[in-house]
Amino acid sequence: MSSESPTTPAAIAPRWQPVSAVDRRVLGVLVEKAKTTPDAYPLSLNALVTGCNQKNNRYPVTQLEAEDVEQSLDRLRALGAVAAVQAGGRVEKYRHYMYEWLGVEKLELAVMAELLLRGAQTEGELRGRAARMDPIPDLTALRPVVESLMAKGLVEALSPEGRGRVLTHTLYLPEEMERTRREHGGGSSHGPGSAETRAESFAPRPTPHTAPVAGGGVTDQQAASVRRELDELRASLAQLRADLSELAAHTESNTAALERLRQSLGE
Repeated sequence: MSSESPTTPAAIAPRWQPVSAVDRRVLGVLVEKAKTTPDAYPLSLNALVTGCNQKNNRYPVTQLEAEDVEQSLDRLRALGAVAAVQAGGRVEKYRHYMYEWLGVEKLELAVMAELLLRGAQTEGELRGRAARMDPIPDLTALRPVVESLMAKGLVEALSPEGRGRVLTHTLYLPEEMERTRREHGGGSSHGPGSAETRAESFAPRPTPHTAPVAGGGVTDQQAASVRRELDELRASLAQLRADLSELAAHTESNTAALERLRQSLGE
C-alpha cells in the first residue's frame, strides 16, 4: 500500500473540524502532492512552503513563511490530520491522514483537496481541477461524489442546482463560512476561487439603474432573464476553461513521457 493510499474510512470515526485558512492550504497541498507527485511525497517543510505559495491552482495566492507553515503543521498534528515521518533521511517530512480525518474515499478526497486549495467554484471548474488527481470524466461522474460529501457535511451548495452550481467545503471557520454564504446570497453562481468572480468584480452588474430601456427602467423579469443568460454563459466559459486545463495537463504529461523515451533511446 502506498503512503497515499487510504485505510478503510468506515473503520475510523471522522475527526474533522473547521480550521484556519493556512491550515486548509497546508492540507490541500499535502493531498495534492501525494496524488500528483507520489515520488516526492511525503513533503519536507521547504517543499510544503513552495507548494502552498505556488501560483497555479491556488486561490488566493499566498506568501507564507516557513514559520507559518510550521505552526500550521503543529496545529494539524495535534488534530490528528498530519504526521511527521522520517523518509530514509535526516530531514523531517510530513504526510496527511485526510482519508481517516475526513472519513472519505479516493475521489471524494480529490474533490475536497481542490475545494481546500481554491475555495468555492462551479461544478465544471471543480470537475476539471479534481481530475488532475483522480479520473473524473464528466459532471455525471462528479455529482454522486459531491452528493456523498454533502451527506457527510463536508460540502455545501452555494447556489441552486443546475448549470453553474457553485460548491464549497465546510471547513471554514464560522465567520468565514457566513461570509462565503453572503457572497452568494443573491443567486450568484461563482465562488471566490473562480476566474469569473474576479472579472465580475471590475464590471457593473446589470440592474434597472445600469441598463435603462426606452420608456423606463428594466423590469424585474427582464433583469432576471439577463442574469440567467449571464449565468449560463459563465457556466459554459468555466467548463471550457476546465476542459482546456485538463488538456494542458495531458499535453504536459505526454511531453514528459516522450522526453523520457528519447533519453532512454540515447537521443
